[in-house]
Amino acid sequence: MNFLEERILSDAVVKDGAVLKVDSFLNHQVDTDLVEQIAQEFHRRFAHKPITKVFTIESSGIAIAYAVARQFGVPLVFAKKSGSVNLDGETYIADIPSFTHKVTNRVIVGKRFLQSEDRVLIIDDFLANGYALQGLISLVDAAGAQVWGLGVAIEKGFQEGGDRIRNLGYHLESLAIIDAMDPATGTITFRNNGGTK
Repeated sequence: MNFLEERILSDAVVKDGAVLKVDSFLNHQVDTDLVEQIAQEFHRRFAHKPITKVFTIESSGIAIAYAVARQFGVPLVFAKKSGSVNLDGETYIADIPSFTHKVTNRVIVGKRFLQSEDRVLIIDDFLANGYALQGLISLVDAAGAQVWGLGVAIEKGFQEGGDRIRNLGYHLESLAIIDAMDPATGTITFRNNGGTK
């Protein structure tokens, strides 16, 4: 069992509707030491790739993506979920359904921040149905850049997103893959090691 799986077992809360609350350490209150460990692990897994940009979507993926970008010594770029008065110039746009919020977000990134020569590592905190990652991939594709890898802290393996991304041929690394969750008992079952709470 790895460090992230251990933290999920000790502090995460399983809710109805396939919701895993990790807000006490990852996406509301952030344990910076844990995020640093996550970033180091992603760097270890992708260090052999010539990454020039780390890319994520606001907002809960930013903390992890920032730490990963520092590990690689490259800029972090994040897609914004709505228009902003300080977004000037041409933009790439994608519409992304949100599993958590049950809405479709229009996400935007300035064209000057993703260039055709960029080799991009996409980072996010969660993977459920894969819509956020697919939207980010579409933005990278629109820029003519290349996706060299995708890193996700927590993947819900019982939903189809991970399989969908892998079937498209992308190198996807998830630090904790959950195969089952039971809100009645609070049980969490991880892939590969059979660990449960």
